[in-house]
Amino acid sequence: MDLHVALICFPLIFLAELPDKTMFASLVMATKGRPLQVWLGAAGAFVVHVVIATSVGVALFAVLPHRAVDAVVAGMFAFGAAYAWLEATKPEDERPLRKVPGHGTVLTAFVIIFLAEWGDLTQVVTANLAAKYHSPLSVGAGSLLALWSVAAIAVVSGQALLRFVNVSTVRKVTAVVLLGLAAYTAYLAAR
Repeated sequence: MDLHVALICFPLIFLAELPDKTMFASLVMATKGRPLQVWLGAAGAFVVHVVIATSVGVALFAVLPHRAVDAVVAGMFAFGAAYAWLEATKPEDERPLRKVPGHGTVLTAFVIIFLAEWGDLTQVVTANLAAKYHSPLSVGAGSLLALWSVAAIAVVSGQALLRFVNVSTVRKVTAVVLLGLAAYTAYLAAR
């Protein structure tokens, strides 16, 4: 493993992931679940994506039609926006009080981050860095540590956010952001 390559990858991926949809998704999930469980699910999804990006990712992105990937992601964002808005507008007494078991939170976080990360900027950058440096282990280590760090920041922020803002407001903001992401991703798919 080349530590120099890992140290080059860390800040690139960290900065690319900060304003990303997966950071926002982790933040929102942490308002509903335990932060450690959300982080574990997100961390697992990031492991899979980094392995894909540093191995088959280089070849895969050359073959997959980006428009198709963008169209599916746009649809998922639109569905998520509608669901978040509906949940936010329900009166408190109509919202079921469900306690999700720990493994349910981990699995939910894993699936959401796994799906959202397909074709994402950080996955593409990781694949490109692996192709450039011909050091998948070094690129993978630097990228994975950056993604885990951003997810940790997101889940800690999600719990702190609830101290100042009610859940309904968080869900409405989430719906608006997801709708914006759906529109932007649909635009990318259409061009």
